[in-house]
Amino acid sequence: MHSFNPEIIKNLELPIPVVWLVGQCMELRGKQDLWMKTKPEVMKTLKEIAIIQSVESSNRIEGVTVSKNRLKPLVLNQTKPKDRPEEEIYGYKKALDWIHRDFKKINIDPKAILKLHELAQGGHSSDAGRWKTKNNEIIEILPNGERIIRFVPVVSEKTPKYMEQLCLAYQDVLQKKQLPELLIIASFVFDFLCIHPFRDGNGRVSRLLTLLLLYQHGFDVGRYISIERIIESTKQDYYQVLHNCSQGWHESQHDIKPWWIYFLSTLKEAYRELSNRVEGSDLLAPKGRVIEGLILEQTGEFTLSTIQNLCPNVSQQMIKKVLNGLKIKKKVQLVGKGRGAKWRVLV
Repeated sequence: MHSFNPEIIKNLELPIPVVWLVGQCMELRGKQDLWMKTKPEVMKTLKEIAIIQSVESSNRIEGVTVSKNRLKPLVLNQTKPKDRPEEEIYGYKKALDWIHRDFKKINIDPKAILKLHELAQGGHSSDAGRWKTKNNEIIEILPNGERIIRFVPVVSEKTPKYMEQLCLAYQDVLQKKQLPELLIIASFVFDFLCIHPFRDGNGRVSRLLTLLLLYQHGFDVGRYISIERIIESTKQDYYQVLHNCSQGWHESQHDIKPWWIYFLSTLKEAYRELSNRVEGSDLLAPKGRVIEGLILEQTGEFTLSTIQNLCPNVSQQMIKKVLNGLKIKKKVQLVGKGRGAKWRVLV
């Protein structure tokens, strides 16, 4: 497979930023294990928040949204989907549940990837869990409405073979330890996106695969901090790096190193957020510290319900207490009164 081309790997020199980021992420993985043992209540609260954020962000990147009052019940399995967007929200949560529960048992093979797609698509579309049957293109729509082709993926008839080869190449490079494991994971995800094996849902499956592969190698930060949300917040960089690095991919002449840097930087940012949440949890009750961090991340005006929807197991009273504390510290401002009241973070 192209990013696992033996000649590319043999002659590869790792840039200093890549080596440094790999080392940083490996070091942070060790802290993660300590936090799981010493701060279980904080980690539990963060996990509840991350699941909702991950489901929402990964779908929103693809233009799939649902109303705030429907998101929480769907994620918590308290209601059934009533339309196509809700099926995809519900399906992504089911795919996350499968990964969280069985990641150690899941083989990285075409069968598992097809199952992830079937789950993420809600299982109801005609091609859920099936490779594409028609060629597809990655299109960019410019502000003036013009459509340009950014990348032409693998043709449909070759997709099953390419996906099988990708999985075999991943296992081979991993077994031979030809690259640091994080770079192997990043390369697998990149090649998956270049193959673009499905008619729809490739982005969502790529992010599910990212979590699955990270979990299998002990990088559990995605359970507690939504990596999907971080990708969404850097969406323009994400698409630009993919575009730049995919040039020459079909001929194995692409430069994957900027993608490695983006991938590792995203992982490092997730660990940085986790560190801020956990290390500061002694200053407040554990849940209160987590809620404070979540509030200060908000952009624009937000309501009490906004925070409630992100924190299904935190009481309204707790959220009000934290908001009032931040108001006294002049970190947030109340806008309006009564049921229509909104909040704004003060920079």
